[in-house]
Formats: sequence, C-alpha cells, structure tokens
Amino acid sequence: MESADAIIVGAGPAGLACAACMRQRGLDVLILEKAGAVASVWRRHYDRLHLHTDRGHSGLPGMAMPRSWPRYPSRAQVVDYLESYAAQFDLQPVFHCAVHTVRRDGYAWRVETTRGEFTAPVVVIATGWADFPHRPRWPGMDAYQGLLVHSSDYRNPAACAGKRVLVVGFGNSGGEIALDLAQAGVDVTLAVRGPVQILPRELLGIPILTWAIAQAHLPARVADFINAPAIRLAIGPVRRLGLTIARKGPRRMIEEDRRIPLLDVGTLARIRDGAIKVRGGIERFTRDGVVFAQSPAEPFDAVILATGFRPDLRPLLPEAHGVFDDHGMPLVTGRTTSEPGLFFCGLIASPTGQLREIGIEARRIAGLVAACQR
Repeated sequence: MESADAIIVGAGPAGLACAACMRQRGLDVLILEKAGAVASVWRRHYDRLHLHTDRGHSGLPGMAMPRSWPRYPSRAQVVDYLESYAAQFDLQPVFHCAVHTVRRDGYAWRVETTRGEFTAPVVVIATGWADFPHRPRWPGMDAYQGLLVHSSDYRNPAACAGKRVLVVGFGNSGGEIALDLAQAGVDVTLAVRGPVQILPRELLGIPILTWAIAQAHLPARVADFINAPAIRLAIGPVRRLGLTIARKGPRRMIEEDRRIPLLDVGTLARIRDGAIKVRGGIERFTRDGVVFAQSPAEPFDAVILATGFRPDLRPLLPEAHGVFDDHGMPLVTGRTTSEPGLFFCGLIASPTGQLREIGIEARRIAGLVAACQR
C-alpha cells in the first residue's frame, strides 16, 4: 500500500494547484486521476468555449497565464496552460486510477482505487462537478425519436447542421451553445423555464470579475443593489425577448443558490435579431418535439439539455460525517472540515471567479496541512 503526506483526487485545475502549493511546502503529494491526462474535463468541453473570467485573474498559484494570450483564453489554451503548469511543478499524477471510496483508517485515510489502495493522513477531493451531468425527466421523453444529449456531450454545430434544435437551460453552457449553433446557421430555440440573471462579460470596458473582486467585502444584497442600474443599462430591456429578470440579484444567486448567472458573450444580440428563439419551460415531449407549458407543441430534430451538473460525493466518502449538505455537496471548500485531514477544493461556485478561488483555496489548504505536519 503506497503512502504519502497527502493524496489529491483529481488532476484538473484544483488538484494541480493544491499539489503545487503543497510541494512548495516540502510535502510528499500523490495525485490520483481517472483519465489519462491532466485537465481531462477541459479537453471534453465544447470547442468554442473561452474562459468567462479574464486571463489576469485566472492563473493558478506560482504561474500566470501568458500575457500574449487574449483577455479570455480559449479552451485549447487552458488545456495547454494546465499541461505547462503540471510540467513547471513536476506534477506526475497516477493516471487511469479511478477512486472508488475514501475511508478513515485510524489516523489516516485509505483510498481504494482501480490501481490498488493508497494511504495518507490528508486527502483533498478536487474532482470538480463535470462528471455529474443532471438530466431531468419529462413525460413522453422515452418516446422522443430525435437526438437527445446533455450539453457535456456537445462539441460543435456539425452534428446539428440542417436540424431544428432546442437547447434547454439558460446558464452559461446553454447560452453559449445556442449562440454557437446560431452563428453556424442552425435553427435554434432556447427553453427558459423561469426568471434569470444576466451579466455583461465586461462593464465599462472592465471585466465583470474585477468589479466582483472589488466588491467582495460588501454583503451580497448591497453589491446587487449598487450594480443593478449599470447592469440593466448594459444588457438592455429583455422582457419583450421572452425573458424575465429574477428578483434575487446575481451575487445572492451565486452565494445562496449556487447558480451562476449568464455571462453574455453575444447570446442576447442573437435573441434580439431573431437568430435564437425563446420559449418557456417544457411540459412534455412528443415523438417529434416538445409541448411547452405556455405555448403550442413544436417539432425539434435534436434537444440539448444544458441543465447543469449535480454532484453527489457521498458515495465517494460513505463514512464521512458532517461534511455534506442534503444533496451530497461539501458544506465548505478550501477550509478545515469536520473530518480531520479531509479537504475539498473548488467545489462551491464563487462570485469572484472559480479559477481565482481555486488558487486561494489551494494556498490555504497547503498552509493548513503544512502546519499539521510540523
């Protein structure tokens, strides 16, 4: 049974950042990754994806993203960056090593995997949530004859050429996939069930993330109240587009509901010019389309479920107590949990940028672990 000072589950941004920060403090770290390369989730994202947070706030600890890159790096550039980051800090994960369970074993943790067992006094869960796609069910779905996929399976518009496509959901994936399809000339409709929040990617020429960081010390209600007039001016009226702005502001939505508002990169403009149609929520499926709750049935050749992800980490840690909410998500990330030596990194949505928050959490975890090792 191989042992180390700390075991990190996952070789994405959170796992690599934690490993680098711990290595810098002289800790022996073992990274376990079920895929065959680092950044496996980023490799699977749709082709047109770019970071929604700016380059300057998206680098991991100890290595900035290249200044020659655009303000919002592409998916491929993020993969290149994470590969370079692993090389820079000599991080060599154990690949093709899927973790089944993590259990307490005396004062240590025993990690059971497809490649045997590993043990360490510290375990960091840095799996992210992209391996847990949420696929809601509607009446009639089993009878639907068209293409039905989750957004995690979408790559580019090629498979949808000449088809009539419905994208379900108005988060960042839904909005950007609909935009991708519209720009390729695909007949696309968005199903939007309820009130939404929309943010411009930049406000007054400054990345919206910069505003969020500057206001991080303010209570969510106060920040939302201050920002509301400028945001309304930036995005323009949307009611005639079939959209309703939620009463709860974007900062509160993130902190209280863990929902990320749409960061608009062009979707609203294509809704306004008619290239993207908007409908309400789905009531049921038919053999060749869907029936909407407040509008007639329409035929669709393909339906893409941009309905997000819902991780449940309880099966991974079946004996852990007091660390999960009722849905199996960690109560805290980047901090000490109720289980000694157990940490989570990057598993709660952040209003100030996920990659930035991962860096903050990784440094904090490394400091806490190093202090316990003395």
